[in-house]
Amino acid sequence: MTSSTSSRISKVRYHRIYADTQGDSHFATDIIEQSSVQAAPPAAPFYVSGDHPATKYRFYTFEPGWIGDWHPAPTRQFLALLSGTVEMETTDGEVRHFAPGDLVLLEDTTGRGHVTRNTGTTYAMYFVVPAP
Repeated sequence: MTSSTSSRISKVRYHRIYADTQGDSHFATDIIEQSSVQAAPPAAPFYVSGDHPATKYRFYTFEPGWIGDWHPAPTRQFLALLSGTVEMETTDGEVRHFAPGDLVLLEDTTGRGHVTRNTGTTYAMYFVVPAP
């Protein structure tokens, strides 16, 4: 593995939606660093991030054409898109499109929130982990 490949793998990129003090929502892109460690001997080393608190999980499934009009996130939560295609819009007008494998951290629990749209012709399913 080349160093540019290991550098890319050692970082997990995710999208974040947050609310500012005026209640408007915005996107940011954040990174979680990973290190190659011997985490499960005798298995070969693999990349691991630091621990973050989580105690439960759930799934969200949106029908084709589903639109969640302006709403704040019900809780701070990580979403991992498993299937389908989704777009999210923030109050500043930015729209991002998501495909399976994309991660989103919703932190806009106050203010106008965001819009979520299932833009595909199939069900869109998220694996959701509430984050304290």
